[in-house]
Amino acid sequence: MDKENIYQEYGDFIFRYLLTLTNDSQSAEELTQETFYQAIKSIDNFHHNGKAKFSTWLCSIAKNVWLQEMNREKNKHQLVNSLSDETPNFYNLEDEYFKNEDKISFYKKAQQLSEINREILYLRLLGDLSFKEIGSILGGTENWARVTFYRAKQQIRKGGENYES
Repeated sequence: MDKENIYQEYGDFIFRYLLTLTNDSQSAEELTQETFYQAIKSIDNFHHNGKAKFSTWLCSIAKNVWLQEMNREKNKHQLVNSLSDETPNFYNLEDEYFKNEDKISFYKKAQQLSEINREILYLRLLGDLSFKEIGSILGGTENWARVTFYRAKQQIRKGGENYES
């Protein structure tokens, strides 16, 4: 892959993908820049082995950049709120524990899914993308993305038991 031309070739696609995640063109532009910076730094790690398309690899970098930004914003928000609170910040430790256990359980089950099922699950739930958009990103149809997402959800509910889609 030619490092010089990847932004020209994929920049608009990644920007539109991030715009669907952020709903903010300024944020999408900043995250697009960061995505390509990260991609150029790790382009030697991309091996076209017939499984992953370059655009899919870029989307996964973009999604990770976006999630990192979301975590930064959430942490910044929590800090500002805790500093501006006059009252001490009390919370129910037991409730927090169960919320975290639910998250941990979900991600453990998601890790048992095939890579494509996990990617569709994340794009739908975390990226809030339509099935049409997911199909477009991953090179499938809208119906394929919908069915695969449904099957991935079923696997998660059944505890991650693996069956092929």
